[in-house]
Amino acid sequence: MILGIDVGGTHTDSVLMQNRKIIRKSKVLTDKNDILGCVMRATQAVVTADDIKQLKRIVLSTTISTNAVAQNQLDPVGLIVMNGPGVSPRDLPLADQTQLIAGYMNHRGIEAEAIEDDELEALKQQFAKDKIEHLAIIGKFSTRNPVHEQEVGAFFDSQAAHVSLGHHQSGVLNFPRRIATTYLNAAIWSLHSRMVDQLASYLQELGVDVPLFILKADGGTIGVQQSRNYPVQTILSGPAATIMGVLPFVSSTQDSVSIDIGGTTTDIALFADGAPLLEPKGVEIEGHKTLIRGLLTHSMALGGDSHVQLVNGALQIGPERKGSAMAFDGPVPTPTDALIVLGLADIGDKAKALRAMESLADILQQTPEQVAKAIVDSMCASIAAKVTQMVSEVNSKPVYTIHELLEGKTLHPQQLIAVGGPAPYLAKQVGELLQLPAVVPENSDVINASGAAMARTTVELNLLADTESQQLSFAEDGRKVKISSRATVDDIVAIGQERLLEIARAAGARDEDLEVEVADCQSFNVIHGYATTGKNIRVRLQIKPGLIKHEA
Repeated sequence: MILGIDVGGTHTDSVLMQNRKIIRKSKVLTDKNDILGCVMRATQAVVTADDIKQLKRIVLSTTISTNAVAQNQLDPVGLIVMNGPGVSPRDLPLADQTQLIAGYMNHRGIEAEAIEDDELEALKQQFAKDKIEHLAIIGKFSTRNPVHEQEVGAFFDSQAAHVSLGHHQSGVLNFPRRIATTYLNAAIWSLHSRMVDQLASYLQELGVDVPLFILKADGGTIGVQQSRNYPVQTILSGPAATIMGVLPFVSSTQDSVSIDIGGTTTDIALFADGAPLLEPKGVEIEGHKTLIRGLLTHSMALGGDSHVQLVNGALQIGPERKGSAMAFDGPVPTPTDALIVLGLADIGDKAKALRAMESLADILQQTPEQVAKAIVDSMCASIAAKVTQMVSEVNSKPVYTIHELLEGKTLHPQQLIAVGGPAPYLAKQVGELLQLPAVVPENSDVINASGAAMARTTVELNLLADTESQQLSFAEDGRKVKISSRATVDDIVAIGQERLLEIARAAGARDEDLEVEVADCQSFNVIHGYATTGKNIRVRLQIKPGLIKHEA
């Protein structure tokens, strides 16, 4: 059995699954001040004492990190950057918070400028005075040689509560995005670390010794203890959980679009021949362009509990959520109240929903039913317009899926999959506006929890081989190994596959789910004195994202 839990902004959903089927499901209200309590209540709602003995894995999807970034509830960070020549510091992200220091590796990973100890000592005193305990250290070419980052990190190790190093966050060459990624990792580290401690207590209270995973932005999982060092990878795991939950219902021969209509937001995702689309460079959150590998989604501040009000005599839905619908004793009118008044949703207190519509109808000099219809029509039209816009934007650029770049691909969705609480009441109308057949999967109200439960463990590894110097480096951990001067691309891929499988197993992946993909591969000649003296080979490998094949 597998237990999947999704800690959302409004509800915490849980599912108990066996052979990919939901045995039990539950929704409990999320208490942002007691996440552990929410997870415990969500578990107790679906798991019996006998079930606990049969659990093989528990997977959690959470909005905690995402909300911390969105609400700017971040720890102060000592941001140390080794910039070197070539890029103006003013053009780098977070320039006003950056401490620039000496130290520079060139593009081949050879030291071009040494670190200055006096600068580090001065910073150490400044951070102590300012009580800054979380550090982010980034060098421009640290993925080619991380020694400078490691040396600076070691200098501050005894003073700092945590140090995030740039080359640990991503092996991809994009200096500005690595700065933003490492900064966010340090800024949410203590928040995430406290949650990891709470989850350890949760397992103890549950009385089980099973693997506990957290969902990442790319739709894969990471072991909860391992996630302590990479909390930034869990940002935007909520939309990823939706995509993984929708995946079994997506056509493998057609393009599709999914909408997840929640209480506060609506998340949109696209699929090319059954494969979810990927953010090619990394996800962006609150203006921070990162190297976090993530699925392509768009979130609208529009949901079933969005505040409906009159602004300049016209109806406005959202972007704020003031609470539940008035039909559930909430404070303001919502689209949920409109659905109830129209008889589309048989939930809540219809008399209270009617009063919600009457409060708007009196001012507009319309009937409550007319106002309710206008609200539902406006909501569906907004969602359909955003889907159309997103498809158009995707088709203006190269199309990347979680598996590959699709050269010359133009997306033509033929199917709409709608999930979330309000989905059964809105899917048909949104589908008609998009001229697509609409599908509402069974148990769509807990699709995030089931998506998290079925997600594979994913790992990525970047390698750089220099046959002239006979050296191969693993970007993410800085390890170096000796290679032959005659090493080929196939040789490097084989070495990388062996290392990737080691890392994936350590992260909790099962052998039956280990499918290695070569995500990128490039080879360049090294020229000295008009002669080829070696090759520069770059390889990026990944464990193929997707759903687990079957329960162990």
